[in-house]
Order: sequence, then structure tokens, then C-alpha cells
Amino acid sequence: MIELVGYLGSALVLISFLMTSVVRLRIVNMVGSLISCIYALVIGSYPLALMNFALILINLRFLWVAAHTSENNYTLLPAARDDALLRFLLERYGEDIEKCFPGVRAGLDKADTAYLLLCDENPAGLVLACRQGESCEILLDYSLPRFRDYSLGRFLHGRLPREGIDRLIYRGPAENHQRYLARMGYAQGADGSWVCELK
Repeated sequence: MIELVGYLGSALVLISFLMTSVVRLRIVNMVGSLISCIYALVIGSYPLALMNFALILINLRFLWVAAHTSENNYTLLPAARDDALLRFLLERYGEDIEKCFPGVRAGLDKADTAYLLLCDENPAGLVLACRQGESCEILLDYSLPRFRDYSLGRFLHGRLPREGIDRLIYRGPAENHQRYLARMGYAQGADGSWVCELK
């Protein structure tokens, strides 16, 4: 019976690495590490218990930092379409972008508006869009893996009205993003596009 507890802890740790939300990954990983730590103590494997205890502390530290990251830590930086940092991020995270937004890279060349999202002066995400007056068609709204916790999206939607944008339209692949789109206030239209009115 005790071995089943060990298997459960190991399974949760492994499953956590399949998650795209880094906060959810940390929570599931921490629960798995806690179960594995208890299992290790019961069977007398103190090195294994120590390692899992260290993982618990690392996850707690990450979650504490995430919980204390506010919109004051973020910056929205307009960028030229050929900005070196923007190009670097598109290249560096190209494989992840393609996984999150299948086929989207082919249409990015028509973007006429670009923003870099920074957290404490470090890259956290990027936005490529086509702007038409006060409306903006989002071609790519990408967060780096460790910033996928909705706070960056909330900051972006709160900050864009200062740029004169009050309506967002998204027509790209949505199968991986419906929860995010709904949570950010997008509504799906009859043509399949997602529209968000920024207040």
C-alpha cells in the first residue's frame, strides 16, 4: 500500500511537467513532492526525503514570487517590427510559439504594431498586431513560459487603452486558448473571431 503512495507522488511530479501554466505546474509538482517526501520518510530514504523537501521549498518560493508580482512590475514597451529583441524572442521561442499557436507564424509578417512586455526589465511576452484606428487585431499574444498566470494578460488589457486601443480582435488558432480568452473578457462572434471591448 505504501508503494502506491510513492507511485502517486512520482506520477504527480511527472504530470506537472506536462502543464503549460507554470503556476499550476508548481502547485502540482509541490503536492507530488510532498507525497514523495512523506513516502521517503516512511521507508527511511532520507536523501530522497531531503531532495523532495528542497523541491517543496523551491516551489513555495516561486509561488510566493508569483503572488507578489503585481502590475507595477510590468512594462509595455512599443517596439519596431524589426526590433532586435523582438526578433530574438520570436526565434528563441519559435518552437513553443508554434506549439501554442499552430500555423500562426506564417501570418506574422503582416503585423504593423508590436509590443514587448517586460517584468522588472526582463522579457515576459510579446504582442504582434494589425491596428485599425482604435481597434487592434491580435496576431500573436505570447507569454514566456514562466509568466503564464493571467497577470500579464490583465496588465496588457489594462494598459492598451492608454495606447488608444479600446477593442481587440483575435482570429487565430484558439483551441489552446479558449479559457484564457474567456477569462480576459473575449466573446466569440458568429464568424468564429473573438472580440474584447476594453473598458
